[in-house]
Order: sequence, then C-alpha cells, then structure tokens
Amino acid sequence: MKRSLSVEKAIRILAGTLVLVSVALAVFVNRWWLLLAVFVGCNLIQSAFTDFCPAEKAFLRLGLKKEPNT
Repeated sequence: MKRSLSVEKAIRILAGTLVLVSVALAVFVNRWWLLLAVFVGCNLIQSAFTDFCPAEKAFLRLGLKKEPNT
C-alpha cells in the first residue's frame, strides 16, 4: 500500500531541513544564519498555540492531505 506524504510530515521535513541548513550556513558562512533556526523554532511554537502555520497553507494548496485524527 502506497502512502502519500501528509501535511504534518511535510512540515516536519521542511522545519528540520531549514534548521540543518541554518546550522551549516552558520558554520561555513556567517553565524547570523542561526537567526533562521530561531525563526523556525518560534514559528513552530507559535503554530502550536494558534493552529496557524503558513507552511501548512502552502502544502494544502500544493495538494497534500491532512492526516485523519485517530
């Protein structure tokens, strides 16, 4: 059975990738790139309290589906 990528998993992948890219850029380019990781972390915390996530809206427009609540 083939499973498609859900919005929740796509957001986790995006956030993790952005944090890793931020750290790599901070190490090899300039430490100010750590602000990207701070922004990602703040956005994750904010979305937990408000249920508003811009990435979720974008992924839904791209056709990804939400996982059903179990």
